[in-house]
Amino acid sequence: MLTRTKLFSASLNSFGGEPNSHIDSVCLGLPGTLPVLNRHAVELAMRVGLALGAEVRPSIFARKNYYYPDMPKNYQISQYDRPINVGGSLELPSGKVVGTVRAHLEEDTGKSTHVGGAGRIDDAAWSLVDYNRAGVPLLEIVSHPDLRSAAEAREYVTELRATLLAVGASDGKMEEGSLRVDANISVRPLGSAEFGTRCEVKNVNSLRSLGRALEYEARRQIDLLSSGERVTQETRHWNEDTGRTSPLRSKEEATDYRYFPEPDLVPLVPDPAWIERVRAELPLLPRQRRHRLAAATGQPPARLALVVERGQDELALETTEAGADPEAVLKHLEQNLADGTGRLTAAGLAGLITMEQSGELTSNQVKEVLAEMVTSGESPATVARRAGFEAVGAGELAGVVDRIIAEHPAEWQRLRAGDDRERKKMQGFFTGQVMRATKGQANGRDVAALLADRAGS
Repeated sequence: MLTRTKLFSASLNSFGGEPNSHIDSVCLGLPGTLPVLNRHAVELAMRVGLALGAEVRPSIFARKNYYYPDMPKNYQISQYDRPINVGGSLELPSGKVVGTVRAHLEEDTGKSTHVGGAGRIDDAAWSLVDYNRAGVPLLEIVSHPDLRSAAEAREYVTELRATLLAVGASDGKMEEGSLRVDANISVRPLGSAEFGTRCEVKNVNSLRSLGRALEYEARRQIDLLSSGERVTQETRHWNEDTGRTSPLRSKEEATDYRYFPEPDLVPLVPDPAWIERVRAELPLLPRQRRHRLAAATGQPPARLALVVERGQDELALETTEAGADPEAVLKHLEQNLADGTGRLTAAGLAGLITMEQSGELTSNQVKEVLAEMVTSGESPATVARRAGFEAVGAGELAGVVDRIIAEHPAEWQRLRAGDDRERKKMQGFFTGQVMRATKGQANGRDVAALLADRAGS
């Protein structure tokens, strides 16, 4: 989470740095040290819980006992049977709702680097450990088993990341470990109501890896069951280079960790007024922004996911409110403004759409004008005038069409007498000739109407 310091000490919470430079006696677990809870981490946890619609409850910290070289205390301070956030859900752009079991606070471990061999501990020549990450505040969000495909899993993580970014709880950088996914997957026969034996897949550090890992693991489990073998519950390691998972360790149960209440921390009981203040300060979430734009444009929320993801929904709303056609607004945002809106204003985009739909500008001219507006912030009329984009008058255009028809009698006969495919081909030919003759300043719809009129259909 985006705190300045670690969960229980004053050491810097920052990615990178020289190994073992962001450490102190608390995160190293030295004798005689005591943890002090980071208030900001608690507030960020509540933001996420409230954004998910969870209930923020009084909670306690527990010691989760296990030995790893990157755990200097030989235990991790986490939350077990009384987490801070319970319940909730996340609505995806597709409309699917994924339930949330809990979202609890805990500290991170250090990082081991295995040198030699394939970089795994079982064939390494030696290992190095960096405790910069030890004690960094984590929020572990556990979902219900509501996902049914790798595509849905990717959509879920994408939406969750957007929500975390919106409330300011994380920077969401999977490549830096700010957002990590432990993906649990099982398979079952079609029509079966009972879940199969699940495996947990680790080392998934991108959305692409997530999709590939789940698809591979599903196939592996199906192959096992189809050959009469059993799936063993275990944690598996995803190898991005080979595109395969491999056994990492047997899957631990809660009893393996010997949880017991952390004796050095009192129960965490956020004041109700504090909870309500955090709730009131929440920004509009991606789900809310999609529904707001859907109400204004008449489009389904799933159609609007890309515009919201790019942060262009405010511009879409303002442009629509200025009287522009919602479909035209969305088309330009989706197709022509993927690299950002720059200095483009709602009034400018609405004016450009008016010029486009009135036939003052051709589609190619609109794209050129729009690109200049993003850079300059000027009005569409100013940009079009400077570029010399003046629409061809109706009388002039009719004369050009008649001249082109006269110059190509054989092609004109093919347009009039041919089948649908031939007529469509010749329609494109004559439109291209007219565009060339008018230096692209003719309106395509007007050209089509004149050709249809001349052809008598």
